[in-house]
Amino acid sequence: MHIHILGICGTFMGGVAVLAKQAGHRVTGCDANVYPPMSTQLEAQGIDLTEGYDPRQTGLAPDVFVIGNVVSRGNPLMEEILDRGLPYVSGPQWLAENVLRDKWVLAVAGTHGKTTTSSMLAWILEYAGLQPGFLVGGVPQNFGVSARLTDSPFFVVEADEYDTAFFDKRSKFVHYRPRTAILNNLEFDHADIFPDLAAIETQFHHLVRTVPGNGLILANGREESIKRVLARGCWTRVEYLAATPGWQTSEQSPEGAFDLRLDDERQGTVQWGLLGEHNRHNALAAVGAARHAGVPPQVAAEALDRFVNVKRRMEVRGVENGVTVYDDFAHHPTAIHTTLQGLRARVDRARILAVLEPRSNTMRMGVMKGRLGESLAVADRVFCYAPPSLDWDAAAAFEALGQRAGVYDDLQQLTDAVAAAARPGDHVVIMSNGGFGGIHGKLLEHLKAARG
Repeated sequence: MHIHILGICGTFMGGVAVLAKQAGHRVTGCDANVYPPMSTQLEAQGIDLTEGYDPRQTGLAPDVFVIGNVVSRGNPLMEEILDRGLPYVSGPQWLAENVLRDKWVLAVAGTHGKTTTSSMLAWILEYAGLQPGFLVGGVPQNFGVSARLTDSPFFVVEADEYDTAFFDKRSKFVHYRPRTAILNNLEFDHADIFPDLAAIETQFHHLVRTVPGNGLILANGREESIKRVLARGCWTRVEYLAATPGWQTSEQSPEGAFDLRLDDERQGTVQWGLLGEHNRHNALAAVGAARHAGVPPQVAAEALDRFVNVKRRMEVRGVENGVTVYDDFAHHPTAIHTTLQGLRARVDRARILAVLEPRSNTMRMGVMKGRLGESLAVADRVFCYAPPSLDWDAAAAFEALGQRAGVYDDLQQLTDAVAAAARPGDHVVIMSNGGFGGIHGKLLEHLKAARG
């Protein structure tokens, strides 16, 4: 089969492309922004890429066009496909019908932690010798790739609640039909497509409806939103996370060790270098899901000892002049808060400098602006990039932080300000769900030059 993917350079659609190629299909694709690293990764797989959406791409005559959710009505290639009545399908539907069919799907859903938890789960199954396939929204460093197809019956998928396509407004995850489903947490997000939390809860209940009776749901026992979802109807056994009865962890020791418990019985001990209660919670979800697939918790704990976190999740980008620079994907107030709390627990009284780019659709709309000051309060200094295109007053959002916070509309001025403020022993956390203009490298170069 020849498939041509519209919007191929997105993380999800790029993963679909890799899986399709590994399955033996001919894969081509196009996007408005064909650039590294995704373009080079796809080209290394032998996938031909086209810049833009020229209608003449219909001349490639694929068996089907696979449509990413970045494509909308008015897109010239999509309009040509519609006018000519050519076959098309969404990315999630193609994945479900051509990759996930006949697989034991382990789906990881939630507002936060999907990529990390999916990566943990895939690694646990790999460590146990089950060789799972997977598709996640980042690069698990234990694997070095974001997607892989194997002959294993097990497949781990990051189950995103974002909509499927312009012609299918259901969440992506309703296509996946998991046997094992993790509901890690549930808060309001994606304000560009959901009017309120209740609308997202409805989509999560659609997911719950697809899990078979002999499957398993691992659900956050602390979240009222998830309790409401399950109260609407659940036909599957549920194991709760961070609850009794259910899965729990002990506090983490200074050396990074903590116990895993199920119904107050110790299941194993993990010792790792990850930060924060949120990552211990992610570990619980992964261990519980792996147990459903037949992996003993003690084996899962051993695997997590060797887990290397996903790129862009508190990834140390470098140390210059005694200043440690981290890259973190946090783009929601809850994720920002838990990330900084985890770092504070590790570095004690050392200074934390938080550098934020409000880049996600929800952030740019200003929906979460009222929570940003509180989420960043643990930092000693806060630097926010607020270009003229930002739709809200960032300075007003950080008023409660007083002189600790600064807002900049110029990226170079922001970089200079962070470099001037940093001193040996500081920890600089750069938070964005995009490239942030390469600020990580620029800042490290600036600090290196200051060292002389």
